[in-house]
Amino acid sequence: MSYDFESRVDRQGTGSLKWDKYKDREVLPFWVADMEFVSAPEIREALHKRVDHGIFGYTTPFEEAQDEIIAYLKRVHGYEIEADWLVFLPGLVQGLHIACMSVAENSSVMTPTPIYPPFRRSISNTGRKRIEAPMHVVDGEWRLDLEKMEELVEPDTSMFLFCNPANPVGRVFRADEIQAVVDFCERHDLILCSDEIHCDLVLDEVPHICTAVQAPEAADRLITMMAVSKTYNVPGLAFCYVVIPDEGLRGRFKHAFRGLVTEMNCFGYAGTISAYRDGEPWRQALIPVLRRNRDILYTFIREHIPPVKMWSNEATYLAWMDARELPVDDPVAFFESHGVGLSDGRDFGFPGFVRFNFGCTEAMLREGLDRMKKAVESL
Repeated sequence: MSYDFESRVDRQGTGSLKWDKYKDREVLPFWVADMEFVSAPEIREALHKRVDHGIFGYTTPFEEAQDEIIAYLKRVHGYEIEADWLVFLPGLVQGLHIACMSVAENSSVMTPTPIYPPFRRSISNTGRKRIEAPMHVVDGEWRLDLEKMEELVEPDTSMFLFCNPANPVGRVFRADEIQAVVDFCERHDLILCSDEIHCDLVLDEVPHICTAVQAPEAADRLITMMAVSKTYNVPGLAFCYVVIPDEGLRGRFKHAFRGLVTEMNCFGYAGTISAYRDGEPWRQALIPVLRRNRDILYTFIREHIPPVKMWSNEATYLAWMDARELPVDDPVAFFESHGVGLSDGRDFGFPGFVRFNFGCTEAMLREGLDRMKKAVESL
């Protein structure tokens, strides 16, 4: 089956967070992680079928959903889990906050930066002390700074928030890097919370390795978060799942959200089941489109906007750029004034940087790049 990744769909009037940010402004949005592609027809068909059922009552985890997740993790990532290990939530952002709430209130939580903004906010919002360990570039790649992590960790540090593949830098961490994080957490007795929501969006020939698969010995301290939302462009279904093998840790995690989160919506279950059961052909068609867009973006920035530095990411549809050489005080505001909406690096812990979402049609991508080029030429 052929899939359409080039037609533009008008999203005005749908309550789109991505587009409504610039409502009544001539700005193309390349910020939030929300693609411009219609989701897989197999998923849409499953949602129609669920609508046709006609009753949308409270929905609890049920066998079919659990079985499809268990089968997917084993088939695709070699991670064998049990149904009891699964916890369902409306999204990863809630999961990050709950993870922080599950450790001692007077403790600190460490995360590398740059990092997806809710990582930083979840620590502060829940009253824990935030420790940020900046990554550094080695041989043209963003890598964890293990020495800095050892320097910054404190006696009361209780958790390490990890993101693999990394948002926003697009790295797929290798086995030795994952093991180094696990060993670090073991040395300092830290809970390891691993966001692996972008694991099925690897663009290069680099395998994603689940932390749980790399280090089964870490099962008693590991929280893994996943969802189909990014891969299949269904974040509006508000559904993710968390894998926590250790019963005690799982109990503390569940206790942290007691009364705050109840049943998930029925469409989240339906979409997840369909994505894992029937969505692979669509995903296989998507990856070359994202790879092409990444290469167009990388080549264009290097050739036409040399003051902006970009690293060619191995995964995700999110590009990380260093705009500090531009003679402007605020690169996000500058590009917005020329019709391009980007994510602000300050929110990721790196002022002067920007993030660009290239999960869009080629036409939209090229229009955005042309606007950026004209903006820089105007300086």
